[in-house]
Amino acid sequence: MDVLISPNRRFDAQALQALCDTLHRTYVADGPLPHMQIAIQADGVTVLQATMGAARENGAPLRPDALYRIASMTKPVTSVAFLMLMEQGKVAPDTLVKAILPEFSDLRVMQGVSEGALITRPCNRDMTMLDLLIHTSGLTYSFQNRTPIDRLYAEQQLDVFHQKRSPEEYLRALADIPLEFSPGEAWNYSVSTDVLGIVVERISGQSLDAFFAQNIFAPLGMEDSFFVVPPDKLHRLTDAWMVRDSGEITVYDRGEGSRWRMAPRTFSGGGGLVSSCTDYLRFGQMLLEGGELGGVRLLQPETVAMMTRNHLPDGGDLTTWSRSMFSESGNEGVGFGLGVSVAVDPSRNRVPASPGEYRWGGLLSTSFFVDPVERLVVVMMTQLLPSSATNVRASLNHLVHGALNARRGGKSSGRSG
Repeated sequence: MDVLISPNRRFDAQALQALCDTLHRTYVADGPLPHMQIAIQADGVTVLQATMGAARENGAPLRPDALYRIASMTKPVTSVAFLMLMEQGKVAPDTLVKAILPEFSDLRVMQGVSEGALITRPCNRDMTMLDLLIHTSGLTYSFQNRTPIDRLYAEQQLDVFHQKRSPEEYLRALADIPLEFSPGEAWNYSVSTDVLGIVVERISGQSLDAFFAQNIFAPLGMEDSFFVVPPDKLHRLTDAWMVRDSGEITVYDRGEGSRWRMAPRTFSGGGGLVSSCTDYLRFGQMLLEGGELGGVRLLQPETVAMMTRNHLPDGGDLTTWSRSMFSESGNEGVGFGLGVSVAVDPSRNRVPASPGEYRWGGLLSTSFFVDPVERLVVVMMTQLLPSSATNVRASLNHLVHGALNARRGGKSSGRSG
């Protein structure tokens, strides 16, 4: 394990070392994670960088410049891309999806099943861009494994990382399947952000990878973020593992021969990116700074404030609105913004957090959170599928806020949890 701690008035150095020791012992040395990389930034200064475990099955140690499949941590990036186009006056949250994607002009909703056939009805209202941003679209993911619609998604492979359909074919395939509910009636974690990625392509006239590279990654200095890993960087991509139904842990995707070395036909705005811990820390810091990093502004502060506040109807939380069997967040006391979950009542979630803290994670157990009260950005990278296999995210949250309290001598900072 390699740990670099920088002296800082906000954190206790011994507590940060203990944080690393605890996570290493619990989740890497004696646990299921193959490796872990953690970075913590406070007030724009990196106070902790830690790497532990093996990057690949052959035991090669994890490098600080390792690359990871960040899966659904792609979603906040896609949301930022949409919001940039919104600031240019090209689209709005209440824009009808069918106005940009005519493939979605005649969507219907599942009403029931009769003799093995789906019964459908018209939607109560049209789907908007806001529905895509906050997952109230009525779309789904196959791994919800709850309804006949979920099963159709699985049969047609509509939520795989590497889509074999073109964007047009993908949209038509989605439109042929009924929605699970009328837009706006509930929250369901879904392929909504993949559809939003195609919206970005249609409005900008660029492929999603080109838009990200030109308008987000290059301006922020994110040199190790892409949908397709360049040949000269493939040696830095870790292996990825998965926990099978039997409990056995096996390699899911090898770094050298990774599927992420080849371009898909449709770039997944909901889960297709590869990135590094350093790059995503820069992305998180840009959000914390109100849309600006190093003198480069991507979004206005008001837009970031809109992105990171709860947009669920009536100020509700996911306990009230969610129909999902799984998402990358807890439900109690947690609302949802434009691509990120938002802590609205941290005491109900039993995880230390400041009100307004926002976060998201990926299916391979990566995660990040931004605490605007404590001015923290925390990124954790690993590669184990599914993310529900461990409780490492909650542990990290407890330990980070505990290290803050240690510096204060245990005095409260007004956080809940």
